[in-house]
Parts: sequence; structure tokens; C-alpha cells
Amino acid sequence: MEIQKKYHISIGSNIGNRIKNIQETIDLIHSRIASLLSISSIYETESIGFEGDDFFNICASFNSFKSPHFIMNEFLEIEKLLGRVRSKEKKYTSRIIDIDILLVDDMIINSEELTIPHKEMCNRRFVLDPLIEIDPNIIHPVNKMSIKEILNSLESKQKIQNKDIILQNPAHSVSINNYSYIAIEGNIGSGKTSLSKLISSDFNTKLMLERFIDNPFLAKFYKNPKDFAFKLEMSFLADRYQQTNEDLSQLNFFSQNIISDYDIHKSLIFSKINLNEDEFNLYRKLFYSLYKSIVKPDLIIFLNQTIENLKINIEKRGREYESKISEEYLKKINQSYSDFFKSRPDLNVKFIDVSEMDFVKNRLDYLSIINGIS
Repeated sequence: MEIQKKYHISIGSNIGNRIKNIQETIDLIHSRIASLLSISSIYETESIGFEGDDFFNICASFNSFKSPHFIMNEFLEIEKLLGRVRSKEKKYTSRIIDIDILLVDDMIINSEELTIPHKEMCNRRFVLDPLIEIDPNIIHPVNKMSIKEILNSLESKQKIQNKDIILQNPAHSVSINNYSYIAIEGNIGSGKTSLSKLISSDFNTKLMLERFIDNPFLAKFYKNPKDFAFKLEMSFLADRYQQTNEDLSQLNFFSQNIISDYDIHKSLIFSKINLNEDEFNLYRKLFYSLYKSIVKPDLIIFLNQTIENLKINIEKRGREYESKISEEYLKKINQSYSDFFKSRPDLNVKFIDVSEMDFVKNRLDYLSIINGIS
């Protein structure tokens, strides 16, 4: 996955039922691309550059890990679904729907297919007014002016009217706000990190990812488990304890949710598999002495995945030290998780079978997971 980026877009229509056209566009963006963080009210403006009916326009924003070119191609598909036929002639015409990318964080793109920031956005009140409504502190990445300053300097006498019409945001039909802290759990390769990133992006939460890549014992453990198991598990415990303490102590649970791609209990689960009995008994004592001071998740989501899919996902990741993970080891991990959760009815655990899903590539699969959480 790429780095998360914040998109600001413009949607307009001047043919047929303009409100319906824009609402259907919003619904399709939600079901195909991302949940919208904000949607402006509707602004009515006259056609510019050609004779036509007045436009209804809005601005909206969302987060996504996808590239601007991917997002733009999705927008073109949505336009086609709603009946727009783009002319090869470069001239302004009436349109049932028009979707433009205005800004993508501070990115600057100048290609044949795409220009970001949108080259005309600073000259259009029907962009600037709704953009200020949803995000008044935006700074244009090229001219370094705020959107408010750009609007104040605009000499154009374009007529614009706020219709005070509020569109429905489909993202509001699902919510994770019942849970301040959600931990995603599962076997190696089950998709914990991918799902955590998607949820964090959609709901604009704080994201806490396990820092396993920097662990100096991980690759050594897979080559020589007997000699490095205790060192590995101790280093994981120390790192997880430090991370959860640091990240969660700074969290304001009244203003922001947190999504994590692990729960601290995985230290116990993996150590029971990897350590001998004496080592595990010592390890468990240390774990529970630290556990007292750790903030616990309100919900643990466990992703059930087939062993076959786990092995496929592990291979796709291409991490050399994971290449020799055996099917037997993955089965032991599944069993260890199952035994542990059965022994802890006090934990709020939701099991979700993702063996027939591809929630990274198929947003409807992802939304079915979210609907199951909210």
C-alpha cells in the first residue's frame, strides 16, 4: 500500500435531477473508493464558457492510499455509470455529472492525464466557496496562498448561491464510534495491517502499527528458533509495551479513535508456541506485571483465514525470513489463538471469516466487514 493522502474533489451537474446526480455520485464514491470525510452544501452557479442550464456544485474530501491516477480513473468510470459521454473536443458543455480532483495533500502533478492542483480551481468561485466551507485552512501547494486569500483576490463576478441543501453522507450510516480502541488480530498473513490502514483511512483515526520490521531477532528466529525464541519474544514484549504506553497515553479518547494491527495478548499467544515451559512461565509473569498498566482495546477483531490463503499472502509479501514458515506452524498459531480466546470470556472479540474476501481490492468486501463491526 502507498502512503495515505487526503483528497479534495469537486462534483457538479447541470442536466436532469442535479441533486440526484450528485447524491448518486457520492454513494458510488463511498462504495467504490472511500468514505467521504466531509461534504459541502450545494452551490448553484451559472454555466461558464458556454450556454447551458445552471450548475449545482459541491466539494468533498476523503482519505485514500490509492494513487491520484487510480482515483481519477475510478471517477471516469463513475461518470460513465451515470450516463456521461465525454467529448473528444476540448470544450465546455452541459454534463450530467463532472468529477474533478482539486488537491491531493501537497502533491503537484503535471501529466497528460492529470494536473494537480486543478489548474482552474483558483478561478472558480463554485470551487472556492464550497472548499472553504469544508476545509477553510487549506494552503494551495503552488502559490502558497490560503483558499480564503485566493477567493478574496478573485476579480471574477461569478454569481453563486448557497442553496442550503445538505446531501446524505453514506459513511454516516456506519460507525465505529462505539469503540474508542479497536485491535485487529489474526494469524501471520491474515491481513491485519491492511485492514487497520483501511479503517484508519476511512474513519480518520489514529493508527498504531506494530514495529516488527526493526526487530533484530526476527530473521534469526526463523533460521534458528531454539536459540532466538526467548530473545525474540522478550524484545517483542518490550517494544509492544513501550508502543502501547506511548501511543495510548497521548490519546484523547473523547476526540479520536485508535486502530491497531495487534493486541498485546499476541505476546502471550506466540510465546506459548515458541518458548519451552520454564521460559514461558517466566515470560507470563513478566507479561502480567506489565499488563496492569496497559490500556485495553474495547474490541478485538480476529480475522479467520484459511491456511492456504495465509501461505499465499505470506508469499506475496516477499519477506525472505518468512519464506520457510511451515503450514504446521500456522496451524499451531490458529489453535493457540482459539485456546486463548476461549479462556478469556472477559475480552470482547469478534471473529470475522475473510477466507472468501479480498477486502483490499474489493471495497464491497471491506464495507461488509465495517457493517459487521458497527
